[in-house]
Amino acid sequence: MDVVREGRVVAVCRAEAKGMQKADVGEALLVEGMGVEGDAHFGFGHRQVSLLNAEEAARIRQKVPNLKAGDFAENLLVEGFDLKKLRLGDRIRVGETELEVMQIGKECHAHCAIYEAAGDCIMPRLGIFCRVLRGGMVRRGDDVGMCALSST
Repeated sequence: MDVVREGRVVAVCRAEAKGMQKADVGEALLVEGMGVEGDAHFGFGHRQVSLLNAEEAARIRQKVPNLKAGDFAENLLVEGFDLKKLRLGDRIRVGETELEVMQIGKECHAHCAIYEAAGDCIMPRLGIFCRVLRGGMVRRGDDVGMCALSST
């Protein structure tokens, strides 16, 4: 498969326990069928890797300036790649990995601290959840793009 490069990774985040904010670790191993090694959601069914647009996070940061990468519980913060155009089943390449979109948005059972401070939390609407089809390292600065069928 060829890939159309459209954006880049600006943060690679993980947390050791569920319910904790994730921290930008700069790089991580994505394991096929499991997710981000060392993350609390490792092996978590169809929501193995979460992605969020940096541009959307920056919009919330205008209201809550102390927000940092990982505070929305995203694994990958990407810029220049419009996650809103993705549909279920789409495949994207992130660095040397390949991901399949399995869920768009999620249900939040309670308003988080970000929602309380900014009046909005974008992960329930704009978070993209994927499973890992091909594992490998993902690093800050890696290209992000749609996978397209090869013409050869």
